[in-house]
Amino acid sequence: MNKELINKASDNIRILSAAMVEKAKSGHPGGAMGGADFINILYSEFLNFDPDDMSWFLRDRFFLDPGHMSPMLYSILCLTGHYSPREIEAFRQWGSPTPGHPERDLARGVENTSGPLGQGHTSAVGAAIAERFLAAHFGEWMSHKIYTFISDGGVQEEISQGAGRIAGHYGLNNLIMYYDANDIQLSTTTLQVTTEDTAKKYEAWGWRVMEINGNDQDEIRKALKSANEEKEKPFLIIGKTIMGKGAVKEDGESFERQPSTHGQPLSGAGASFEKTIINLGGDPENAFRVFEDVKEHYRKAMDNKRSGAAKRKKEQEEWEKANPEQALKLKKFLAGEVPDIDYSSIEQKPNVATRAASGIVLGHFAKNIENIIVASADLANSDKTDGFLKNSKPFTRGDFTGAFLHAGVSELTMAAIANGMVLHGGVIPAIGTFFVFSDYMKPAVRLAALMELPVKYIWTHDAFRVGEDGPTHQPVEHEAQIRLMEELKNHSGRPSMLVLRPADAHETTVAWKMAMENTQTPTALILSRQNIKDLPAPDGKDRYTAALEARKGAYIVQDDKGTPDIVLIGSGSEVSTLVEGAALLRSEESLRVRVVSLISEQLFREQSSNYQEQVIPGNLPVFGLTSGLPSGLKQIVGCRGKVFGLDHFGYSAPAGILDQKFGFTPENVAVHVSNYLKEYREQE
Repeated sequence: MNKELINKASDNIRILSAAMVEKAKSGHPGGAMGGADFINILYSEFLNFDPDDMSWFLRDRFFLDPGHMSPMLYSILCLTGHYSPREIEAFRQWGSPTPGHPERDLARGVENTSGPLGQGHTSAVGAAIAERFLAAHFGEWMSHKIYTFISDGGVQEEISQGAGRIAGHYGLNNLIMYYDANDIQLSTTTLQVTTEDTAKKYEAWGWRVMEINGNDQDEIRKALKSANEEKEKPFLIIGKTIMGKGAVKEDGESFERQPSTHGQPLSGAGASFEKTIINLGGDPENAFRVFEDVKEHYRKAMDNKRSGAAKRKKEQEEWEKANPEQALKLKKFLAGEVPDIDYSSIEQKPNVATRAASGIVLGHFAKNIENIIVASADLANSDKTDGFLKNSKPFTRGDFTGAFLHAGVSELTMAAIANGMVLHGGVIPAIGTFFVFSDYMKPAVRLAALMELPVKYIWTHDAFRVGEDGPTHQPVEHEAQIRLMEELKNHSGRPSMLVLRPADAHETTVAWKMAMENTQTPTALILSRQNIKDLPAPDGKDRYTAALEARKGAYIVQDDKGTPDIVLIGSGSEVSTLVEGAALLRSEESLRVRVVSLISEQLFREQSSNYQEQVIPGNLPVFGLTSGLPSGLKQIVGCRGKVFGLDHFGYSAPAGILDQKFGFTPENVAVHVSNYLKEYREQE
């Protein structure tokens, strides 16, 4: 082993990292310079992948948590041949493949979009669970490691509590986490923020912990060997490193361990960029250069990885020949395919809560879909994910033959874990909790939308009708908030999320059909706590067949002959209230009424103008009803339409009382519609 050459490779990473930030005039060089030794040893000697097939499913995964350390990741991937010097020179610039925080790019070796601290390593926990799940179903021949890199900030973020607890509890011995402990934060030292014993904390969670000098290649190598040999626990390597390693001032004096190098170019931090590059063995005039001997060292390392991958692929071929049925199943798992489901055969009880209807569908999935993992944040019997659990079994320590994850009270952790499952591949995660707690999940939901991950969110107890639990548990603004994600486009130009609020049990079945068919973005199912009356089925159709029209975002549930006098529109439990209100308007005022169910605002907007006009004619008065903020529905009803909704928090009382107090009754709908029609006609 040529120690001098390996240290030179680490210095090359430091040079490239510092040069990227200097050229961009923004970024974070210090952490990347300190972490260079670990990333160098990991990629050249331990991380198994095929340089020519970076999406090979048996590869080890590397999840970067501190996205601000992207210069380190781009630099090592430049040494492996997946970025050119010209591409990393364009760091943080428009159109470059090297954004300030890494965005998922499997072809180049970037496994996850990282930025908000804590989510990267928590996604790695999800990937580790997915790997154990697949190995339990197809055999240990396919096992591989999940590596993740975390910083002081990631350890401090509260999500690390959930990630550490869950990984330790389930004994994820395939998870190896490196903690780059340089004792420096963006604005201060860590000693001014925390004095906790990180090693003991993780040991208490059930991890094996090793503390090393993170800038010593021998200690790094020894720790990684021990981590790969661990059979029972996740492994944490705490590497004490030097922030801004190699940085010097103009006079040559050391400028290491300075907080200022965390988040700005070396020249702006007080160091000398030119002298630092010289100190590290580089040329300031040609800083974006890979040294020839380092280039040759990595060429040989990549050839070794190609050989290792070829050997494993041969073993995979032999397994496939010996197990053709299992091989076909694995292929479908990896493609995200599910068996054809006859959703029309799923029997729903009449007039039930949509959360209960969802539980029925999940029970059907448990019996028919093998590559789905369902999780709940300690609410399985309330969010009705127990419909799946009753027909499956939960994961336990060391046993991943089941398909249900008890995540405990950790909504954000659960959401980030679900992201990691999809990032790993081979499984479809569906995760449940109360809708009001989607607030806790939003950062991970946003990343799922950005990465285009088809996670399924099961959000129940969808409105103020949660009742006696009071305003802390009653989502009022949440539907308006999450539907903004439907309007927000992802990098592929598609709505970044599909948000569905079904109006009865049969629409819930259809909503699940839509969710499972949506393989390009996350899907949210917003479900009721309380029972809802089934919507009427038109003549000649059963209710499920009629509900299939929901796939267009909105459809006519009930209509009178002739041109309607009024169009009533809503989603979820409000639709049945509108149906009852329509009956009063017919009997008391002889009005012709159309009732429309709006399961997805964005899907409806995407329909042809002709279809939109057929459902909600532009020349008719339109009245909307929502149990939340009316902002989104106002766009649908138009400038002359009217929406009745809430502009305040809920209160603690039984659901029926709240309906009366807040005006969500058929009688009040009839009154508001009558008054609205008078105003509408006066304006004509």
